[in-house]
Amino acid sequence: MLILSVLFLFIISVVPLRASAIDIPPNARWQQKGVTVAGGNGYGDGSNQLSRPYGLYVDDEQTVYVADSDNHRIVEWKSGETSGQVVASGNGEGSGANQFWEPVDVTVDKERDSLTICDHCKATVVRWPRRNGTSGETIISNIDCWGLTIDETGSLYVVDCEKHEVRRYRRKECEGTVIAGGNGRGNRLDQLYHPNYVFVDQDHSVYVSDGGNHRVMKWMKGATQGIVVAGDHGIGESLTQLFWPEGVVVDQLGTVYVVDSDNARIMRWPQGATQGNVIIGGNGGGEQSNQLSAPYGLSFDRHGNLYVADSDNRRVQRFDIQ
Repeated sequence: MLILSVLFLFIISVVPLRASAIDIPPNARWQQKGVTVAGGNGYGDGSNQLSRPYGLYVDDEQTVYVADSDNHRIVEWKSGETSGQVVASGNGEGSGANQFWEPVDVTVDKERDSLTICDHCKATVVRWPRRNGTSGETIISNIDCWGLTIDETGSLYVVDCEKHEVRRYRRKECEGTVIAGGNGRGNRLDQLYHPNYVFVDQDHSVYVSDGGNHRVMKWMKGATQGIVVAGDHGIGESLTQLFWPEGVVVDQLGTVYVVDSDNARIMRWPQGATQGNVIIGGNGGGEQSNQLSAPYGLSFDRHGNLYVADSDNRRVQRFDIQ
């Protein structure tokens, strides 16, 4: 039992928490009324407000890091707190090393104890010290980044939404390697159309929310084309369809969880399924606790609770697993 416990803790420590390091049962259910864990106090730049949250990351202590895009900052919200703390920028829109211009995603690089951030309108990826940082370091330039993630080896995966591709950057690499898309805009299996977010599993398969094609694609390591794992039946709200997918995560069973943004819902697609099911939302866009409005980022915590960046409601919602 001790060996199993140590192994479980090891898995927790190396797997990014956008994925759950636990096996979520295929019939798992979540509370339908979300709890606001960040923002929810209207549009503004106060310490208890968010203006337009996009990407998010949840760490081991259930601290939430949010890309607060319209406020040009990254905000940290500790579990149970009613206000957040600016941990990157907060110095207004600009081109300085201590400024962002609409950051849209953030992840934690545990090895470097830093934040890695998509600074979208500056077309850069920035590394920022996780604690007491006053400025960032540009590590990738000239990339229309939207989503990013880091695998357990420290490799960085970045979505370039204008080149319709995902690139992997190993430690100390500058150019990176295209590992999904990169064949122009389109709907073939070797193409993407305005990809948004990216997830990498322990086999280094890459899952991409392919926004303009209204589908989620899986690209196995070394593959030259992807596999459709959700959607790809045109725009709509049936259980076979997605309407502009955003945040995507995958559990240990290969089940895909995706933000179906324009349908204001979160969907689950079991491995090999031809249709999904609605697990959160689907009650029309709105501000009630069982509704979402323009959701973007998605993450699990270690308990299997789901966190959603509910952008137009200026909040992050947690939906507890039952």
